[in-house]
Order: sequence, then C-alpha cells, then structure tokens
Amino acid sequence: MAGRKDIENKAEEILKPVAAEKGVRIYDVEYVKEGSDYYLRAYIDKDGGVNIQDCEDVSRAYSDKLDEADIISDAYILEVSSPGLGRQLKKDRHFENSLGEEVEFKLFEAVEGQKEFEGVLKAYDKDSITVAVNGEDKNFARSALAVIKLKLDF
Repeated sequence: MAGRKDIENKAEEILKPVAAEKGVRIYDVEYVKEGSDYYLRAYIDKDGGVNIQDCEDVSRAYSDKLDEADIISDAYILEVSSPGLGRQLKKDRHFENSLGEEVEFKLFEAVEGQKEFEGVLKAYDKDSITVAVNGEDKNFARSALAVIKLKLDF
C-alpha cells in the first residue's frame, strides 16, 4: 500500500480538475485512519464559502474519479466539506492566505513556560513563523507546532 502522504498527493491531483469544474478551491486533502476506519477527507472552499450543494456535487464527481484511478487499496469513507472557520494551517498556501490574521497555536514543548499562544501571523517561511504576541514579534519553528489555526472570536 502506498504511504499516507503519497495517497494524499495523488488524491489531490485527482481532485484538481473536479474542483475547477465545480468552481471551488482545494483547501486540503487528508487520508487518515480513525479506529478501524480509513477516511479520505477533501476540504474545499470558494469566495463566500461553500454550501452543502457544493460539497455534494464535488463528492459525486470526485468519487467517480477516485474509483477510476483506484489509488487506495483499503476500504475508505470519502468526506467532502468546508475547512470551517477555525481552519488549521498546514501548507504554505494556508499561511500565505492567513498573513495578518489572528491565529492560535499549541507547541509540542513549552517555550517561556507556556505551550499555547495566540497573536497575529506576520510572516512565515519553510522553517518558521513569526507571530505578534502581545505586540511583540516572536519566531517559532514550524516543526515545533503541534497545531496552528485561525482564531475564532465569538
């Protein structure tokens, strides 16, 4: 069986023409095992947000293309949805689109006695991010991030 990242990359390539045809952008594709089940999750977005019809249209067309390509040997559940408001930032394109936005993140190990931070995303590169935390720019290694996502204000 192909590795998880290889499956995600191939699945994203298969999704590209479907997304373009349906007028949506790909936010992310992930292949995960939860309990005894495998899930292929495609997160889509568009200006103004996606609705249930967008997800259904993409899911139907994508499912057919995945069946044709037969890239996943295990049984899996396909899910197509919006990345949500508190979307995780994983790829460079996520960071690029989130510059100037408020983020919250957790580190694997504490820095200055804490593991959780929030602030404004100022910059990023392949190795690090810069976040204005309480008005002070701080650099964090991307490899130190357990999770980073857009901050939700209620």
